Order: sequence, then structure tokens, then C-alpha cells
Amino acid sequence: MYLGAIIDIYSRKILSWQISNTLDAESCVAALEEASAIYGVPAILNMDQGCQLPSEALTATLDGYA
Repeated sequence: MYLGAIIDIYSRKILSWQISNTLDAESCVAALEEASAIYGVPAILNMDQGCQLPSEALTATLDGYA
């Protein structure tokens, strides 16, 4: 099981999270889209390293916010 979470660093509040049984970008994209819909687009996004993070799906989502 893999957990992807969007956390506000200042307040340490979990804004969104997704659990997946595969290491793919779709759960990360879903968590990011959910957090952005509720709290707005983040000004700064810092990510841990992982093979799903440089994926086209996540990169395209982030480019769409710019």
C-alpha cells in the first residue's frame, strides 16, 4: 500500500490524501486535484522523491495550474 498526502507545511494540516495498492501517479494527481479544489492552487509545491513524481500525468497537472 502506498499513501500520497498533500500537507500544509506551516500548519501541518493534511489537506488531501489517497491510498493506492500500486505505485502510480494517478493517486498523487487525485490528491493534488482534491486539495487544489478545496484550498486553491498552491504557490509552492515540494515533493518527496519517487518514481511517480516526474510522470507525465503529474507534470501535466502542475503545468495546467501555471
